[in-house]
Amino acid sequence: METGAVAMNNNNNIVNHHHEARATSTITIKGMLSLLMENIDENLDGGTKKVISLGMGDPTLTTLFHAPKVVEEAVADSLHSHKFNGYAPTAGLLQARIAIAEYLSRDLPYQLSSDDVFITSGCTQAIDVSVAMLARPGANILLPRPGFPIYELSAAFRGIEVRHYDLLPEKGWEVDLDAVEASADQNTAALVIINPGNPCGNVYSYHHLEKIAETAKRVGTIVISDEVYGHLAFGAKPFVPMGVFGSVVPVLTLGSLSKRWIVPGWRLGWFVTNDPSGTFREPKVVERIKKYFDLLGGPATFIQAAVPQIIANTEEIFFNKTIDNLRHTADICCTEIKDIPCIFCPYRPEGSMAMMVKLNLSLLEDISDDIDFCFKLAKEESVIILPVGLKDWLRITFAADPCALGEGMRRMKSFCQRHVRKL
Repeated sequence: METGAVAMNNNNNIVNHHHEARATSTITIKGMLSLLMENIDENLDGGTKKVISLGMGDPTLTTLFHAPKVVEEAVADSLHSHKFNGYAPTAGLLQARIAIAEYLSRDLPYQLSSDDVFITSGCTQAIDVSVAMLARPGANILLPRPGFPIYELSAAFRGIEVRHYDLLPEKGWEVDLDAVEASADQNTAALVIINPGNPCGNVYSYHHLEKIAETAKRVGTIVISDEVYGHLAFGAKPFVPMGVFGSVVPVLTLGSLSKRWIVPGWRLGWFVTNDPSGTFREPKVVERIKKYFDLLGGPATFIQAAVPQIIANTEEIFFNKTIDNLRHTADICCTEIKDIPCIFCPYRPEGSMAMMVKLNLSLLEDISDDIDFCFKLAKEESVIILPVGLKDWLRITFAADPCALGEGMRRMKSFCQRHVRKL
């Protein structure tokens, strides 16, 4: 029997999709969500059981998170000015680059300039640019496990070898620095970190980031710091940008308006060189980056033009409300999980919009692994959570309406009770 072929049974779709998901290490979050949604039983409970998706990090899908009014006004002003209907420079509008440089410099011990900033179509394009910039024969890149699958997909397309280092749940998902040193060699092009963490919900301390910078310097590589959830920290540790250590090791900072301003669909991101020592300002490096951006199309010009007004006019009260809401929904998630015996949360999230939970399969019957759990949960309870490619671990997005989040957790509890192993 060929891989993925199965005998006809009621779980045909589950088994086929399970093989597809397990066989493809570079499947994206959206790809996995599509597979899970295909497995939803629309006839469940007479079609009255509404789908609860706790898989997609899109806060606009809830009634709890909204973009501030000043954001809409800024875009409207830009559009109605009729000044921004043409092409923007390939690196981005100058006024947007200046505004982003000033915004990021608030938290740095040095000043960024517009020349350090390139505008991208969301953080996803910034990720692909950062990987493409590093591509060369024999190159490898160090990625966190668990992490964000776009990095692996981009590396696969660029012919770059992926080497994983583990994040340590018993240490608040800190980087296993010993593993980084063991994995790196003369062909290591970059070390990727995600802070605040996706999918782990962790926030790195100043001291740990300093250790990461020192380790990267010691092994002779740069750091790519994915800060798409920058400032979305609601625990004991404040958000510290990796660029603070740009004088220790060159840092490429990736970010966007998407999460902090609740506008993921606007696709306004940035690729920023944090490098006060000037490594990235060598003529060949600058020329390579500029030429690559000549190939790309950035976000809509009128949205770029709105960036200075968005950054200048968004009040702190808006950011504080977002943080309070995320803290509240994370608390709901953690509280409800305590009543589900087969799921354990080893680390209370302190940032971003997602968290990791450990699955205890020994307490369940008829569930073969984490992917099987997710597909059967979708089919039986119309609840979507995601496997992350790490054995027996699951990702839950808590940027959701509190009532939907609570209901999703209750359905998960019912599912686990239904599949509990009989003594």
